[in-house]
Amino acid sequence: MLAIGLMSGTSLDGVDAALIETDGEGQVRPVAFRGEPYSDAARAQLAEATVLALSFDKPRPSPPVVAAGDLIVRTHVLAVQKLLRDAGVAADDVGVIGFHGQTVAHRPDRGWTWQIGDGAALANATGITTVWDFRSADVAAGGQGAPLLPVYHAALTAGLTLPVAVLNLGGVANITWVGPDGGLVAFDTGPANGLIDSWMEAETGARFDADGALAASGRVEATVLDTLLDNPWFDAAPPKSLDRNDFTIQAVRGLSAADGAATLTAFTAATVARALEHLPSRPTRLLVAGGGRHNPTMLRMIAEATGTVPEPSDALGWNGDAMEAEGFAYMAVRTLKGLPISFPGTTGAALPMPGGVVSEPER
Repeated sequence: MLAIGLMSGTSLDGVDAALIETDGEGQVRPVAFRGEPYSDAARAQLAEATVLALSFDKPRPSPPVVAAGDLIVRTHVLAVQKLLRDAGVAADDVGVIGFHGQTVAHRPDRGWTWQIGDGAALANATGITTVWDFRSADVAAGGQGAPLLPVYHAALTAGLTLPVAVLNLGGVANITWVGPDGGLVAFDTGPANGLIDSWMEAETGARFDADGALAASGRVEATVLDTLLDNPWFDAAPPKSLDRNDFTIQAVRGLSAADGAATLTAFTAATVARALEHLPSRPTRLLVAGGGRHNPTMLRMIAEATGTVPEPSDALGWNGDAMEAEGFAYMAVRTLKGLPISFPGTTGAALPMPGGVVSEPER
């Protein structure tokens, strides 16, 4: 069926919307993709809601968070409408939407994860069956609730020589290892772009380090890097997951803007190298998706730290910007078919887990 996937990541840069044709198993055909950026006001509103949500001991209604959830629905409805217009596809021809929502807090250690955005409201506004709240069932069953994309990575890599690894460099980085028998191991590796973006905004006013240019002009402060890496989380065996705000830029305070960017970029690279040590075997290829693949300084540092050449996923004909959105479209179809979306090797749940709440539009 035709399926739409919607993803708004912790980088708060906007909504990714992808249209694919898939059976939720071995068949995947990308049809269309577009990114819908957030305004500065929207980013500020979502950031405020995230700070507030992280202060709670459990999810609870709060006016700023509720308002941010309404914003998420409005922007995602707009993204769906524009995607359908671009693709020349009618809403009635789409079988399902996979709606991730916006993560404002991820606390599997406390038994909850929180993605704002009402899927029932999105279904009613678009007229399309919507699957949402993908992570909660896994967390309730003792899993990490993340990462969820491995099942889609497995579908994409089915024709490659295995084992391979797919590294997603978003606000947080995660890696998926696909074994020779199709077995999956996946986990968050550490910060990717999130800390660098926060540093850039604080020190230069820019939203990100374009092409890694500032980091390339700076010097990695080895002592500060060692401090950042001195965290038992990196030695913990997977599965494991992070909230973007589990790490901060405090350790690089006092460095120049360039040296701070260089050190934080080296931090991402070093954590990827640590992550490879947790895989069952060395992957034959390291395929990179997410915004970080556009950062040549980050890719160079990853190559130096790992001894492996990271390959942007676009080289295989994949759209590395669309992959997460496509993955939620794929998982939405799996949910409708009663198929699992998380597994013991990806989230730590005891058994393969279905996930997602299905909301039908009111007719």
